[in-house]
Amino acid sequence: MQTPIYDFISAYENKQPIRLHMPGHKGLGILGVENRDITEFFGADNLYHAEGIILESENNATSLFGTRHSFYSTGGSSQCIGAMLYLALLHHQKPSGRNVILAGRNAHKALLHAAAHLDLDIEWLYPKTKEHLCSCSVTPESLEEVLLNMKELPMAVYLTSPDYLGNMADIKGIADVCHELELPLLVDNAHGAYLQFLEPSMHPMALGADLCADSAHKTLPVLTGGAYLHVNETAMVSYETQARRALSFFGSTSPSYLTLQSLDLCNKWLLEDADFSSTVQMVAECKERLLAQNVTILPSEPLKIVLDCQKTGLSGFAMEEELLQENIVCEFADDEVVVCMISPMTEHMELAILEAVVAPFYEISDVVTELMFVEQALEHILEPIQKPTPTMQLVTHEQKMSIRNAMLSPSETIKTTESLGRICALPAVSCPPAIPIAISGEVITEDMMEQFLAYGIAEVDVVVTGSPVKSEE
Repeated sequence: MQTPIYDFISAYENKQPIRLHMPGHKGLGILGVENRDITEFFGADNLYHAEGIILESENNATSLFGTRHSFYSTGGSSQCIGAMLYLALLHHQKPSGRNVILAGRNAHKALLHAAAHLDLDIEWLYPKTKEHLCSCSVTPESLEEVLLNMKELPMAVYLTSPDYLGNMADIKGIADVCHELELPLLVDNAHGAYLQFLEPSMHPMALGADLCADSAHKTLPVLTGGAYLHVNETAMVSYETQARRALSFFGSTSPSYLTLQSLDLCNKWLLEDADFSSTVQMVAECKERLLAQNVTILPSEPLKIVLDCQKTGLSGFAMEEELLQENIVCEFADDEVVVCMISPMTEHMELAILEAVVAPFYEISDVVTELMFVEQALEHILEPIQKPTPTMQLVTHEQKMSIRNAMLSPSETIKTTESLGRICALPAVSCPPAIPIAISGEVITEDMMEQFLAYGIAEVDVVVTGSPVKSEE
């Protein structure tokens, strides 16, 4: 497979030209990559008007993913999420003027930012049972029930799959429900670009989603910020023709050519060198060995190892610290879990070290479990110990302002412990997991305050008292 972007820049570098164009480093600098860092000039094509080397490279990606077209992003899947909402708004505006996206509550905060930019409303899908903040189980049946009870259908349905803990939705069944009602399905597949290359494919494009955002850099050998916006072969043709317009609305006019080169080279790697089946087998065998040593692992997509730390007597944060002591840096940790992300670049020895560090903490888990039972029994007698846990709320929250109005209103930063009853201005949560506990415009509740504290969020941004409030219908 050809690598047109990489080859063009290699040829340019070899000519050692006099660089009378941007960037200002002129190909020199201490990072050592400046010589390959360019911007748009004659022959270098333009990401948002691609006709040359970028289009050729995207065509290679399109053939690999089996889509109508796969567009590059150097602004991560956040840029692609914005573009998906833009396309939904462009093609599915409601005569009533109330443009709504129906979305799983565990959405990345990029969804809120895009909704604020586009002045969209979001109605939320909640899990039917208590779940982790990062998860929100949606089934075809539960989705259909919600849709058929809505006064007006939304412009689109939006789901996150896989979620941060590796849970995967039934995309095929959900897509069937959406298409029966003539609704597009948009999927944040940021953690699952590699799913296309399993046998059979588990990628949302293969399962019927109309639009999909992939963070290539999360699971493929691509520089940070590299992502894809996929348009399904079965989706509206106009999605493809308007996609660059949508991406440009949320992206810089100076996309990183270093990131574009890595996306370009990744195509060749995927076709010629990638071996996901061996990596999946390696991770599966690692999980089996951990389970045999009494380690508690949560079910997840193939390239995540999610450690449930509750039986160890350690929090996920404490387990993360133990891993750091052994020079192991995990993807995410909270009070309950540690998430480790694997890729074909991960070596057997690295997983062996993970096993050696983790397993001893579970050797006493049976004793810890007994103590937990005793503690729970005592809670019925003594004053309950209040311990905040990262849990997805099951009830609909009070939305006092639209997302856009809340984000653009005057705000102030206050202590989390003083935020009860105030209106959330900006979604306060770090990345990872970047899943808002309180949505902009919602009234902050006691449960939300506990969630903030569980994630170490000591301050939150709230709308200044006295700002005009537009109540939601």
